[in-house]
Order: sequence, then C-alpha cells, then structure tokens
Amino acid sequence: MPDTASSQPARRGVDVIKDNLKRLPAKPGVYRMFGAKDEVLYVGKARNLKARVSNYARLGGHTQRIAAMIALTARMEFVVTETETEALLLEASLIKSLKPRFNILLRDDKSFPYILIRRDHDYPQILKYRGSKQDRGDYFGPFASAGAVTRTLDTLQKAFLLRTCEDSVFSVRSRPCMLHQIKRCSAPCVGKVSEAEYTQLANQAADFLKGKSGDLQAELARDMEAAAEAMDFERAASLRDRIRALAHVRAQQDVNPDGIEEADIFAIAMEGGQSAVQVFFIRAGQNWGATIHFPRHEKEETAGEILSAFLVQFYDKRPPPRLILTNEVPDQDTLIAEALELKAGRKIEIRTPQRGDKRELVAQASRNASEALSRKLSETASQQRLLKDLAKAFDLKDMPKRIEVYDNSHIQGSNAVGGMVVAGPEGFIKGQYRKFNIKDTALEPGDDYGMMREVMRRRFKRLLKEADEAGLPMQELETYPDLVLIDGGLGQLSATLETLDELGLGPDDITLVSIAKGPDRNAGREKFFRPGKAPFTLPPDTPVLYYLQRLRDEAHRWAIGTHRSKRSADIRTSPLDEIEGIGPTRKKALLHHFGSAKGVSRAKLVDLEAVEGINRALAEKIYGHFNGG
Repeated sequence: MPDTASSQPARRGVDVIKDNLKRLPAKPGVYRMFGAKDEVLYVGKARNLKARVSNYARLGGHTQRIAAMIALTARMEFVVTETETEALLLEASLIKSLKPRFNILLRDDKSFPYILIRRDHDYPQILKYRGSKQDRGDYFGPFASAGAVTRTLDTLQKAFLLRTCEDSVFSVRSRPCMLHQIKRCSAPCVGKVSEAEYTQLANQAADFLKGKSGDLQAELARDMEAAAEAMDFERAASLRDRIRALAHVRAQQDVNPDGIEEADIFAIAMEGGQSAVQVFFIRAGQNWGATIHFPRHEKEETAGEILSAFLVQFYDKRPPPRLILTNEVPDQDTLIAEALELKAGRKIEIRTPQRGDKRELVAQASRNASEALSRKLSETASQQRLLKDLAKAFDLKDMPKRIEVYDNSHIQGSNAVGGMVVAGPEGFIKGQYRKFNIKDTALEPGDDYGMMREVMRRRFKRLLKEADEAGLPMQELETYPDLVLIDGGLGQLSATLETLDELGLGPDDITLVSIAKGPDRNAGREKFFRPGKAPFTLPPDTPVLYYLQRLRDEAHRWAIGTHRSKRSADIRTSPLDEIEGIGPTRKKALLHHFGSAKGVSRAKLVDLEAVEGINRALAEKIYGHFNGG
C-alpha cells in the first residue's frame, strides 16, 4: 500500500531515529530530540541508550503524544554518562533549562527563601535571603514563601531581639530605632546590650531554628524565675514575653509535624487531565510553609510519572531533606533516591507511608492538593467563559488564546517606557510581560502617540522576524496575539494602524481594540474603538467589562512600575555623577527640576542657576560638562 501524505512525517522521523540508532552504544545516557526549526522536542534518559531509542524506531504502537513527537523529530543528540543516576540528574537539568514541548514540566519554579544569621559582623544580623550561599553565617530553610519567612522572622525578633538593619544603618545610629521601642531589637547599635550577651541571643536563635525550642524554652523559664527571685522584674517580664513568642509558634502551625524533624511532603491530585502537587516543608520539627504547583503534562501521564519528573526537577537546584514523603509511589523512586544521595552526599529516603502520623500528614497534603486543583479548574472554566464573551463582544472568530495589552508611562516625557502585559485562558502570563524603553530622541516630551508608534513598531517587527526565521505564517507562532488592546482613544488606535501599515500589516492581520476611559475617567463608562467600526460601549456591570478593566489596570500597573524603576535608577546613576560637586542631594534636585539627565544636558545656564542648591559657578561647571565648555 502506498504511503499516505499523513504518514510521511512519521516515516521521516522514524528514519532519522533509525539512522542515529546505528551509532548508539548500549550505555547509560541522555538523548535529545529536535524539530525542523531546531527546537528541543524532548529530553529523555536511559540505562541503555540503544535499547531505549530503538523503541521509537518503529511505526505504530505509540500513544498519540509519542507518535507526534516521533513525526516531528528532525535530528537527535546524545550524551553518554557513567551511570543511569548521572543520566537522571543531567536529564532534569536539561528539562528545566530547555523546557521541551513533550516533557512533563515543573512550572512556576522559583527559588525558595532562607533565613540567614550573618556571622561576618560582631553583632550578627538576621534577614531573609535568596540566592547562592556566599555570605558567612547560618542558613535555615527552605521556607515555602516570603510570607512564611516574614512570620518566622517576626517571632525571632520578639524572642531574640536580633537586629535586621543593614551594616550601613547600624554604623551611624546615635539612638535606638523604633524596633527597640516596641521590643523587637536589643539595640546593639547604641550599646544597649554587650557583644557577649548579643552573641548569646544569636546562638539561641540558631538553636531555635535547629529545632531545640523545648530546651531553649526551659532555659528561658529558669532565667525568668531567677530574675523574679532577684526582684529584677523588668528582665523577668522581658523573658516572659520571649517565652510566649516561642510558644506561639506551635499554636500557629497549619500542619502538625510531631515526630518529624526534617522532611518534604509531596501530594499529587489529578482531575480532567490536569494535576496539582502540594508541597509541605518540615524543618527542625516545624512547619515552614507550603506551596502548590501545577505541572505541565499530557493527559495520559500517570501520577507516578508526573511525581517522578516533578521530584528530580524540584531538587535540581536545591538540597533535598533526608526524608521525602509522597502520597503516590513515584516511578523509579529508588533511582531518584540514589540520584539525590549523589547530590546531597548523604542518605535520602523516599517513602509512601501507609499508617501513622506520617500517613496523616500526607493525607492532609492530598486534601490541600485536591482543593487547589478544584479551584484551578473552576477558575479556568470561569476564565474561558469570560474569553468566549469577549470574543462575542469583539466579533472574534474564536476564543482568544493570547491577549496583549499596551500602556505607556512617563513624567513630562522623562523616563518614558511602554509596557505590554499578556493574558490567556489561565489568566495573566507574567513571564511574557515586556517593557520598552523609549529610544527615539526626536520625540517631543509627552508625545503619547509617538511612544505608541515606537512600541508597536518594535513589537511587531520582532514578531515578523520570528515568523520569518521559523518559516511559518505569523498566525502560527505561539507569541502571536489573537487580540491587541491599547489603553487610549481614537488617536492611539490611529497611530497603531499607521505603524502596522508601515510594516505591511493591516486590520485583518492583527485584531486591534482601543479602550478610552469614560467621562471624568469613570470606570464602567469606557468607550471602545475598532478599525472601520463606530465606537461603542458595553453594558455596565457585565463580567466582560470588568475583565477588560482588569486587563487595562494590569497594563497600567506594569507600565507605572517599570517607569518608577527606571526613574529610581536614573536618580541613582546618571551622567551627573561624573561632575565634581554634584552629590546625591543636588543630583536629586536637578533631576526633579528637569525630569531626567537628558533634560539637564539641554538646560540653559540661567535655568540651571534656578535650581535650589546650584550657584553660578556650579551651573557653569554643569553646562560646560555637557556642552564642551
């Protein structure tokens, strides 16, 4: 029977795999499959590369996902390792960095915060810490969130009175700060506590974070009784407050970790082809917070497969605890434990408890995972209903999968930026947000239309370039917007249309809608402009109108935040720093007066003299610096 057109890609993919198979050794390693545009399709590991890859070298018998992956394969790369354990670690690292289309992916993977007691100062500082552990001191964590760290730091301040201020602040204090007044700091900066006493406080805080809270509370209780007997009631009251702060920690625990000193607890829930993984952190016998993840995977993936991929990616850049508890047995759990032991240099145990306190902890994590997944599915369904209503309101053929919203921000033309936010069926896609520093020096200050032209020119010129490089129509790119919303009226819409026309794009290529604020900038009375159509409004108090307001407000928030960051950086670092006699105060005065360093460079001598703190001689120096004088 002759090949059909649809079977040709599959045969080509199989031929590529068969060609590579001829040269493969029967050794452990990692393989990568690439598509026609050299994008990474899949990263896998194998105990025997030749045997594993040979499974792909046949037509038929595969799941729909694997068949599609084989059909798209244009080339392959291989890395041979000494052991399967090493291959597993390399696979996890490559998946996290390359994010292949056909792999299970751990999404929203961010670094977790730690608490650091810095030991490079006579009076150690306690603080929240992220990043590589370069500072000398004691690190405790990870904590699930910044909120969990903040709550623990609050307790530590009450119980141990350690400073949180930076060394630069500490060194210039002449009197205690407010934290001392509210009994959160022992004020070592002004000698309210000796170095020996303060060191003892720091050591006690470290003991508490190591799980020695029981012994510490007993010690503080003895000290309190001794102080009371000596009629030192002020010290006794202070010790009482510290004991209360420590005792309060256990009462606040959402999860009771009795009998577990150190563990991470993972529970997966699955429904409707999606999954949620709940993680609890137990350190020093205390609950240090929880976090929820929604991995990306295909519908046919099992709980064991998802947990297996999740664990190796989760611990790719962070140290594992000695005990890992799960509600489902991960695929290749023994191999994963061996890989984590290789990284950590100590024994790691992965268990799925069937009874006792550990089983109850896992069950609690499972309930949390199920509830989180239910909320996620409900939010997704609600979001899809909104998008369908939005498509109906703007006469779109289909529900939009990618919406881009644009806004600009500046102050009298200075530090001008454009902002783009992105939304889709799962809400805001913050990893796709973009900022555009306005570069056109010919623009008049405050030229909003000119700013919009530059932003649109840069955005869609890049999109056209991506389409050209990929050899695809623009509409087939993942970054192609189904709907573009512009914060502004008819003028902004016209400026955008002119720019797109210069790039060879028309209203049929990009769906544009401009949102103008209502009379007196009233929310709920917005007017919408579309190319070739009469302006219109949406009925007030409708969900789709609220949704559009949220999109616009998020774009405004992003643009304003970007503008403020740029303005702050401009104040901190600018060409004015090169001028002798211009310190922080005068620089700030100049930037506030002229809006930017560029505004200062264009100022006349008489205008420079008008700035507070700038005399004739300094004005001449500034003018000469920028004008070659």
